[in-house]
Amino acid sequence: MNIGIDAKRAYCNYRGLGNYSRDTIRIMTTHFPEENFYLFTPQIRDIIVSARQSNSTVICPKGIYSHAPFSSLWRTSTICKDIKHAKIDLYHGLSHELPYGIRKTRAKTVVTMHDVIFLKNPELFPFFDRHLFKKKYLHGCEVADRIVAISQQTQSDLIEYIGVDADKIDIVYQGCNPIFRQPIEEKVLEQVKKEYQLPSEYMLIVCAIERRKNHELILKAMRNPKIELPLVIVGRGEEYKKELIEMAEKWKIGKRLIFLEAVKTEVLPAIYKLATLFVYPSLFEGFGIPILEALTTGTPVITSKGSCFKETGGEAALYVSCDDEEELSSTILQILENKNLQEKMIEDGYKHAQLFSDEAIARNLMNVYKKVLSC
Repeated sequence: MNIGIDAKRAYCNYRGLGNYSRDTIRIMTTHFPEENFYLFTPQIRDIIVSARQSNSTVICPKGIYSHAPFSSLWRTSTICKDIKHAKIDLYHGLSHELPYGIRKTRAKTVVTMHDVIFLKNPELFPFFDRHLFKKKYLHGCEVADRIVAISQQTQSDLIEYIGVDADKIDIVYQGCNPIFRQPIEEKVLEQVKKEYQLPSEYMLIVCAIERRKNHELILKAMRNPKIELPLVIVGRGEEYKKELIEMAEKWKIGKRLIFLEAVKTEVLPAIYKLATLFVYPSLFEGFGIPILEALTTGTPVITSKGSCFKETGGEAALYVSCDDEEELSSTILQILENKNLQEKMIEDGYKHAQLFSDEAIARNLMNVYKKVLSC
């Protein structure tokens, strides 16, 4: 079988969609060596799909389409010629969209939908972005033979906000990079701690520094005089970061904020492992990979009530309202003051993380492919 995959974000995106794309490609090419995978990307940046197998071929645009802005045109429509030429049996759009005109090719189609945050919380997005996203998402859902939702929450939102037929949706949970499952030697932990000048104890949040991630709730909770731990913030962002710094200075907790940017993926497991607890009060997610990463590395997790968070964190995490600083501060203290609770959360987190194994993801996704091709 010739399987085409939209690999743009695998090669060009540092954030969640990039991680999902890289993991999906790694999992599928590794578990199904008998299949042929074609990775379509308008360009290759410095992110490389790790452990790319011999059964995968990268296809990039040629000629004028290899240059911006024509490379975007290639990915959204002209790519169909290359899909046809490669005799693709099934094409999988990994991030909400499918090429225009793909129905004219022989390829069956699957699209992964991560969330519809721009519809649920439109105030968080500029007008032009909302318009563009709506156009792409609606088209992807309309032309796809099957839709993969990364959580039950996403499935419900697709039905409510876009009007997708429930029978067209399959739920396939995400996983996380296998490096988070590997044991970390003590000397490596010490090296990372020294290199990044990390304190002996700290709270951690790993995500883009943007308003919907709700970092400010942690800062508000840190005003509780009983909470003395610093907060390590791993992620990129400028405008909201400035606001956080201003808040912290106003509340006299500025010296307890530690910002880390451009942290290499291979270092992240150690940063998680060294943390006393992981706090993730996001307003809304499609899945919340950082929660799974923290559980996998053995770090107690506090995250938000509602949305998809209970699906990702299960019974292993503790949950708070994303607008209640007192609830968050009391939950932080509850963990810090109870070693038995910490140990139980770590143990439960390891167990829960096994539900999102590579094997389960590979099996479930291939079942979707087979369902599409049997129609």
